[in-house]
Parts: sequence; structure tokens; C-alpha cells
Amino acid sequence: MAREFRTVGVVGLGTMGAGIVEVFARNGLQVIAADVDAEAVERGRAHLQSSLARAVKRGKLSQEDSDALTARVTTTTSLSDMADADLVIEAVPESLDLKAGVFTELDKVCRPDVILASNTSSLSVTELAVRTGRPGKVIGMHFFNPAPVQKLVEVVRTVVTEQDVAEDVQAFAATLEKVPVVIGDRAGFIANALLFGYLNHAARMYESRYASREDLDAAMRFGCGYPMGPLALLDLIGLDTSYEILDTMYKQSRNQLHAPTPVLKQMITAGLLGRKSGRGFYTYAKAHSSEVVADALTPSGSIPEDVAVRDVQRVGVVGTGTMASGIVEVFAKAGLDVVVRGRSDSKVQGSIAGVRKSLEKGVVRGKLTEEQRDEALARITGTTRLEDFADVDLVVEAIAEELDVKRAVFAALDEICKPGAILATTTSSLPVVECAAATTRPQDVVGLHFFNPAPVMKLVEVVSTISTAPEVTATSIALCERLGKVPVSCGDRAGFIVNALLFPYLNDAVKMLEAHYATADDIDAAMKTGCALPMGPFELLDVVGLDVSLAIERSLYLEFRESGYAPAPLLEHLVTAGRLGRKTSHGFRDYAAR
Repeated sequence: MAREFRTVGVVGLGTMGAGIVEVFARNGLQVIAADVDAEAVERGRAHLQSSLARAVKRGKLSQEDSDALTARVTTTTSLSDMADADLVIEAVPESLDLKAGVFTELDKVCRPDVILASNTSSLSVTELAVRTGRPGKVIGMHFFNPAPVQKLVEVVRTVVTEQDVAEDVQAFAATLEKVPVVIGDRAGFIANALLFGYLNHAARMYESRYASREDLDAAMRFGCGYPMGPLALLDLIGLDTSYEILDTMYKQSRNQLHAPTPVLKQMITAGLLGRKSGRGFYTYAKAHSSEVVADALTPSGSIPEDVAVRDVQRVGVVGTGTMASGIVEVFAKAGLDVVVRGRSDSKVQGSIAGVRKSLEKGVVRGKLTEEQRDEALARITGTTRLEDFADVDLVVEAIAEELDVKRAVFAALDEICKPGAILATTTSSLPVVECAAATTRPQDVVGLHFFNPAPVMKLVEVVSTISTAPEVTATSIALCERLGKVPVSCGDRAGFIVNALLFPYLNDAVKMLEAHYATADDIDAAMKTGCALPMGPFELLDVVGLDVSLAIERSLYLEFRESGYAPAPLLEHLVTAGRLGRKTSHGFRDYAAR
């Protein structure tokens, strides 16, 4: 028989503690809520009342239910009042000594059968357990902020946690309408271990001035569908909190990717903690505000005033695959004349037919009129000859990711295209400068990395090499804006912004699975419910293709030579075995054959 929890205690009534109190009280439990003094208790009560008032205002809770919920909460400044609780969870600040002191006191006043839980997000639950006389009944119960909204609860068992305690707490979390995942005790658990490596990498990119804060955040929002960019998320979490979590993770993992990037420490020392202080990576209207205001780093515009923009009216696209056809459609819908070149007439006609089919769908869905469809199709011309690009203003190469083939195309385009024509590549992993070096006009070569499907995805990474002329970069940005896209500028190095941030995170997830720390289902659930990501890492890997993912991870490892970037052996083994994801019906999961 599972334990029955009727009365629960919460120690620490900050934002997280007050949120946990609300979760328990909403589910009909009697709650004993404690904090260090009357002032802290009152602040916690104010947090709770404010949250309930918002719920009533939005019609999600009646005033009667709100009053009944409040009546189930008893506040105190004395831990001795926890004597009647069946389970007590601490949510005090992330200090090992502070939390251990709370557990030592609770161990004295609570019944021997009472479970003691910690809401820590980064500290060792084992370290807390051994400070008590009941280590088998100590467990981690990590809620996510805001607790009443976020579904994930990480149930963290130590090597001495009793089996029935873990099972009872897991079942209890499920009764709270949460998604519990049971895991072992290691720094960061699932969500933070994967999330903070990614956030730290983004801060390092910003620190090295590889890309602006706005472009880093826009890249992950529009390229991956993330609800927030990494730097905005660091500001929300708090730079001091983020630093402590990373530092704890690094001390345990010794993974250089977890070593807090120096800019975090510098900003913390300067008092720039994020939203809570009114300044972090961004500047806010006031402390604790979500409203971003302009500051000295806010760009005045996407294109420098002293840089001329070239006129682009006619474009060429080399390639007839899915990406190439999508780019043709984007250009044609934006009013540009497009020449699409394929290796054979059948491939060219197939590409144009694909564009026609896509435009037809747009008409059916009411996103295009029949007249707009016909006008777009009339702007597209097919050819099998590169010579037909002689008068275009820009060429986009969108062929297979083979460097020798791309270099040969660029060498030919260099001879054919008029002076001043921009030559662009859509490569997602190869050095753009290699394509530029195949020409006598490296200043006119740029990367335009569209995301698939190009007609839908808003992001375009505008990749400048050390040779790209400023007006070529400016023209590319202006063109992307004309296409209705969100351009972000970055330098020419492996992965650009999105893949360089995304794939180390995916690789870390594979390593976590490989270590048998958690199942693929639990890791996916943790990242979707705990971090509000559109897909879990294993879902995404299977969609992208494990072979494609492995190639990108190898390119990142070869470029940066960081041991943390080395592809997980499990990923290499799956690719060798032909388990490439959805396209082969087998990857990290098995799928119905198409």
C-alpha cells in the first residue's frame, strides 16, 4: 500500500516555496508553511495571494475555491510545527549548509516514518540525506518554476533511498497532476544538466562576440521554436543562480562545457543578475520586470547606415532538392524573378512541380490567392545550364553537402556571373570560406543558411567569412527581411549559431541515455515539460536523422577540439547499425514502416 499524504510541510516561502504550497493546497492537502521569520512568512503569503488573485481574475479559479485553498494553509516560523506532517519539502536558497541545517532540525521533530524531500536543483541529495538519522527516507522532489504551471517533477533517489519511498513519492507527484520522472542523484539531474550546458555555451558565444545577444536569442527562437532565447532565459533564471548550478555541475562532471563562462562571474560581481536586478544581458524597465528597454547595446537597425545595399531583383538557385525548391518558392512569392538550375530537365520540372504543389496548398488554406499563386509561378524559369545565371544579381547554391562539388560549382559561377553578383551557399556545416576560396571574388561570397522547410521556417543565418564585404552582408540581411525572414548575423565557423548550440545539447542527452541515468522517454518528457521545448532530444534526433546529426557533431568536434563535443559512442553505433531515425523506421525508437 502506498503511503497516504494528507498533511504536508513546506520550508521556505520564496517564489518557488510559495508555488509548491499552492500546488499542494490546490489538491486538497493540509499545508504547514514555514519560513525564518514573520516578515518572510508574510512575503510568502503575499506570493500565494497574488497567484490566486491572478487565477481568479482569469476565471481559472472561483473566489470560493481560492478562499478554501487559503484556509488549508497554516503558516509558522517554527519547524517544530512540522511534527504533524506526513511529508516535508524544503525550498530554501541553494546553500548546502543551509539546507542541511533544515534537514537536521526536521529530523529531530518529525515522526520516524516521515519523508523529507528537497527541492534542490543542483546540490547533492545524498549530502543532505547523510546529515539525518533517516537517510533512506530522504529524497529529491525538484519542482520547476512556476510550480503551479510547470508539469515536470524530478524525483531524485540516492543510493540509500528506500525503494518504497521513491515509489510513493512518484505516485504522490502523479496525484498532483504532475509528470514525475525518477532519476539518480547527480548534479543538474536531467533538465538542468542538459539545459545549463546549452545556456553556458550561448553565454560563451556572446562573450567572444561571435554574435549579438539579439541574434543569439532570435536564432534559437526562430530556428528551433524555443519559447525563449538562451540569454533572455539566463536573465529570467538569474545569473547568480545559473552560475551556482554550473559550478556545481562542473565540480562533479569536470566537463569543460559546464565550467561557468567568465562573463557570468564578471556580471554577477557588477550586480548584473538579470531581471531580479533590472539588468543582466538585457536592461529591464525596473527590477523584477519582464519589459526589455533599449540600452547602449541595442542595435539601431539591422543594416549600418554607412553601408550601401546592392539591388537584387533576379536570383538563381542551384539545386532541385527539398531545400532548393523551398528557397525558389520563397523568392518567387516575394516578387523576385528566379532561375532554378538542375542536372536534368526532369529534375528541374520536378522541382517546379513541387513548388506548384506547395503554392496550391497555400491557396487551399487561404494563405494565397489564385492570382498570387499564378504570379509566383510565372516568375520561375527552369534550366540545366549554369550559363543562364549570367545576368542574375544573386545565386544561392543548395546542393548536397559535399565540399568538392560545392567548390566546383562556385568556380564555375565565378566565371559566369556578372561582376557584383553575390554568390551564396546554404551549407549548414561546411566552411563558407572554402567556397569563397574557389572564386576570384571572395568578397562577394556569403552563407545564407535557410532552415527546412524554407517557406515555413523564419530564420536565416547570414554567415560572413573574413573576406565577405560589408555591403554583401548588408544586402543579404536586407534581402532576408524582404522575404519576411528573420536574419541573424554570425561568423564562419562550424555549426554557425543554431547547430553549434543545439547539437552539443543533443549529444549530452545521448550520453545521459548511454550512462543509463534515465530513459529516452523520461529525458524527452523532462525537456518538454520542464523546459517547454517543442520536442524532446530523442524525438528531434530521430526527425533530423542520426547520420546527419553525427556528421554535424563530428564537424563541431573537429573545429573546437573540446572533449565534450566528441560524438557519443551510442550515436555512432546506431548509425553503423543503420538505425538512422524516422527515415529508416528505426532510431532511438521504432516507427511504423512507411
